Amino acid sequence: MRAYELSVKVTSEGKLDLPDALSSLLPREQMVRVIILVPEPTGEREIWSRLTAEQFFSGYNEADSIYDTI
Repeated sequence: MRAYELSVKVTSEGKLDLPDALSSLLPREQMVRVIILVPEPTGEREIWSRLTAEQFFSGYNEADSIYDTI
């Protein structure tokens, strides 16, 4: 398996804009694995939002799923 690491732009339509040099290396009509790394939020508001969500979901227990059927 080969791996290529590079930065690409996400278009306004939400598509990845691959450079032509990479496109020529990719196999045609085959599935490939893609790993997407997105920068962590750096603003204070984003950090608090992420922390709040993490703390909220850390208290979730599988036994709580009984309330999903109500």
